[in-house]
Amino acid sequence: MALSMAAAQLDAQAGSAAPTLGFAYFTDYFAAQAPALLDALRQRWPGVAWVGGVGVGVMASGVEYFDEPALVLMLAALPREQFRVFSGTQPLSGFDAFSALVHADPATPELGELLHELSQRTASGYLFGGLTASRNGMQQLADGALQGGLSGVAFAEPVALLSRVTQGCQPIGPVRRVTAAEHNAVLTLDGEPALRCLLRDLGVTLDEPRTLLPRLRSTLAGLSEETETMLARGGQFGSDTQVRHLIGIDPARELVALADLVQPGMRLAFCGRDAQAARRDLVRICSEIREELEAPVADRAPATTPGDAEPAPAGRRVAGALYVSCAGRGGPHFGAPSAEAQIVRHALGDVPLAGFFAGGEIARHHLYGYTGVLTVFLAD
Repeated sequence: MALSMAAAQLDAQAGSAAPTLGFAYFTDYFAAQAPALLDALRQRWPGVAWVGGVGVGVMASGVEYFDEPALVLMLAALPREQFRVFSGTQPLSGFDAFSALVHADPATPELGELLHELSQRTASGYLFGGLTASRNGMQQLADGALQGGLSGVAFAEPVALLSRVTQGCQPIGPVRRVTAAEHNAVLTLDGEPALRCLLRDLGVTLDEPRTLLPRLRSTLAGLSEETETMLARGGQFGSDTQVRHLIGIDPARELVALADLVQPGMRLAFCGRDAQAARRDLVRICSEIREELEAPVADRAPATTPGDAEPAPAGRRVAGALYVSCAGRGGPHFGAPSAEAQIVRHALGDVPLAGFFAGGEIARHHLYGYTGVLTVFLAD
């Protein structure tokens, strides 16, 4: 029934060009039916290559669907020589990739290294996408119903796109340099014990456990490499910052443990989730994309994302968009049903948009948390 309803809407919007690539995202209510869904998609649209996956929620053109059966489809009419579907059973070889949409199983070993390796196999170094999120099986679609590893679709350079990362957390303390670390344990920040810095930022002490523990549970850490910019305008995290959970403290050694490896020289700022900051940042990235499309060529900012290595000619429009947001965001975090999707729709206009709520977000070669990754495809 879900497929029939989605197909009827697509038929009503169909253009003259025959579709070649399809994006399919579905909530985990349909995870067990992923192989049957793919078979039905192939029968309904012969010759279309399909990519996608499962999320705890999905979205389409201003509407979010959480914790209910839902299916989102989007079709594109791209020249077949300009894209290549890949997976563990269908490696990306013999194709001149410029950028790539990536879906991944969060349980994949050494996922960060795999993303970095895949990024190096693209001319721009730019990946975008997210980790599947489900209570009923981490299904991916990549010309087959798959579980585990990475899959997606790579694009050649003529496929023009713009992509931006929006953060969902706000720093609660200053940016500091990691001066000593062991694996995932931060020992010192700017030469001072890490736990001492954390307690000062939170305004609590170890003598107040009833106050301390709730604050620790709601506190995260933003990390960036020494050579990357951590803060953007307004004191918010920039796109180079990766937010990680605190997983423990050691009062004896005055260290803080994070859910990621930490190396000396990295920048770190303790932070918390902030709905207002998330809303402002989402509006910002949408405005940047809109301004980039509307600005005269001579006035455009230097390229920072694929598809913009050379400024797009005047008159370029958004042909479609993909949005991958954290499962901890969405309307509930922004204060109303479908609020996040509505912000994007208001900023971009009534353009085709598909996406899902993920267990982690991918941009460039980084794996993010509590962020959104918005990518728009351009057409003349």
